Amino acid sequence: MSGTVLQSGKGPRDENFPVASVLIAPRYRAPVMAFYDFVRFADDISDHPGAAPEEKLRLLEEMRATLAGESQASPEGVRLRAVCAERGLSIQHALDLLEAFRRDVTKLRYRDWDELIDYCRYSAMPVGRFVLDVHGESRSLWPVNDALCAALQVINHLQDCGKDYRDLNRVYIPEPLLAEAGIGVPALAAPAASPALRGVIAALAAKNAQLLAKSRAFARGIADARLALEVDLIQTLAEDLNAKLMRRDPLSKSKSQTVHHSKLDVARLFLGRLPMFAINRLRGAP
Repeated sequence: MSGTVLQSGKGPRDENFPVASVLIAPRYRAPVMAFYDFVRFADDISDHPGAAPEEKLRLLEEMRATLAGESQASPEGVRLRAVCAERGLSIQHALDLLEAFRRDVTKLRYRDWDELIDYCRYSAMPVGRFVLDVHGESRSLWPVNDALCAALQVINHLQDCGKDYRDLNRVYIPEPLLAEAGIGVPALAAPAASPALRGVIAALAAKNAQLLAKSRAFARGIADARLALEVDLIQTLAEDLNAKLMRRDPLSKSKSQTVHHSKLDVARLFLGRLPMFAINRLRGAP
């Protein structure tokens, strides 16, 4: 089975949060898109419901070897390797993400919050770190970047907790939390979350709010105004979704319970936040 067969067909516009949006300056778009294409390809491999684990791991290893210059098997790896060499960027961020995708193939359960955040260290934090490096931003921003990226990953896990379990038998909600609530992972297959499951999801979202509180200063520390605006928008979207997860049911199909943003939601939140972003920049943020 080839990697191409395993692809979902998703593009940047299909993601939960902006990816290489028009806010990113044109001179930075090539490396960001090369990184995105590489990661999207690897993510689709690890998430494919029909491929055998051995085949997934083989294809992910092809991508690693190509990125490291040991192979030419992955076109996405060849492209990203060349872009990184041309721009003096590290390939380590992409290698870290491949570790997360390998875990997605081999690790289906998590025991606590710390283990989940360790997964985010590989699955989410490298994305923001790479974008910061592309823009030449200070690595002193990594702690707030890491907080935001981890929070985004947790939001995604909570949004898709039912789908991940049904399609992939993958559960990111720590099992002991479910047990403490008197339920097990089969509760994730229900058409609507039980009060106990909703309580677990709300508690994780409340803990996630602490990460978002830490990352709130992220945009103000970014020198590049366009990137700062993108990060500010992502922070705003994340805070709104996280608040929804505290009171809504991600298993429900009801529109009143949705925990995803429409394009109209994104536009509304962006326009509502824009004046405050401008004020913050005028007050002396870089």
